[in-house]
Amino acid sequence: MNTPICKMFGIDFPLFAFTHCRDVVAAVSRAGGFGVLGATAFSPSQLEEELKWIDDHIDGKPYGVDVLIPENLSIKNEKDATRGKLAQRIPQQHKDFVRDLLAKHDIEASQMLEEGSVRAPDSHFSMQEEHALKLIETSFKHPIKLVANALGVPPERMIEMGRKHGVPVAALVGAPEHAVRQAKAGVDILVAQGGEAGGHCGEVSTMVLIPEVLRAIKPIRNVPVLAAGGIMTGRQMAACMAMGAGGVWTGSVWLATQESETTEIFREKMVAARSRDTVRSRGRTGKPARQLKSAWTDAWEGSGSPGSLGMPLQSLISEPALEVAQRAAARGNPKARELVTYFVGQGVGLVDSVKTCRTVVNEFMEDFAEALSDMQALAE
Repeated sequence: MNTPICKMFGIDFPLFAFTHCRDVVAAVSRAGGFGVLGATAFSPSQLEEELKWIDDHIDGKPYGVDVLIPENLSIKNEKDATRGKLAQRIPQQHKDFVRDLLAKHDIEASQMLEEGSVRAPDSHFSMQEEHALKLIETSFKHPIKLVANALGVPPERMIEMGRKHGVPVAALVGAPEHAVRQAKAGVDILVAQGGEAGGHCGEVSTMVLIPEVLRAIKPIRNVPVLAAGGIMTGRQMAACMAMGAGGVWTGSVWLATQESETTEIFREKMVAARSRDTVRSRGRTGKPARQLKSAWTDAWEGSGSPGSLGMPLQSLISEPALEVAQRAAARGNPKARELVTYFVGQGVGLVDSVKTCRTVVNEFMEDFAEALSDMQALAE
């Protein structure tokens, strides 16, 4: 396609794929889209390994990296805030609540739960600016073509690093006023993410948010906008671009691919799910994040819940518990299966099977072309 975004990144099709899986990044970019690796879960050394693997398997195609540096984080300016030290702040009632919830599903809480994380207790929390910037420094040792940030305006140092390396800096927004702040801060690309999206998202729908954002930033400067939130098909992509978006940023659609990091159990749940089977809940990260409904989300939203903790404490108690539940489910525990969940958007209702990434990209292209042809026929 001959679009500004395609020219900017040297890609065939303005389909961006956010994922935590290196295999998806490489497969999507090789197929003509643009893979973006979520780096927050990695340490700098782990990220180095992941990016080296991508470099060796992406056939020279472009790709990007995404980090998470929240503007509003309770430990934002704390020094030496290791996971072990943070886990000590988790109230006993929350620990008891999780232990009881696991016990109700025939799961014994492991030592991981006591340590507060599936990762080493002496590791640092990568959402703190100091440690997130180390991930970005690692990323710039590789031929990345985009670096993105979510949950607020990127730190000034991040934007400066992008300028230094000639790499566009993107930022996710969920409201027009957020877009204005990002545009004034100097970001190069905006990802306008509607409330249908999986993971951290706002409340405004994609159909409303895209024109709102475009209208809000027009008086400031011309910043390309990618549409995100519930986009699972090429026809939806065409609709977003008809509203003025330069392309789309997708996530949930890749969770149901053969290459993704998700488990077979979760993929089965995705295929069976309807669009109404997701919920925005603080029960996983401490901030509103859309995920598949499960016994876990029901418990945290229920009357007996102690209430979610702020970020990052909620993640430190939820992630190890959900890891324990996933392993128990994989061993055949049917009650543990009820707890299994993951970040996913309302577009899950459009998932009918597990496919390869290349098949998904090709279907996006075909659907987009058909939609464009239909609209041209109407004009004639």
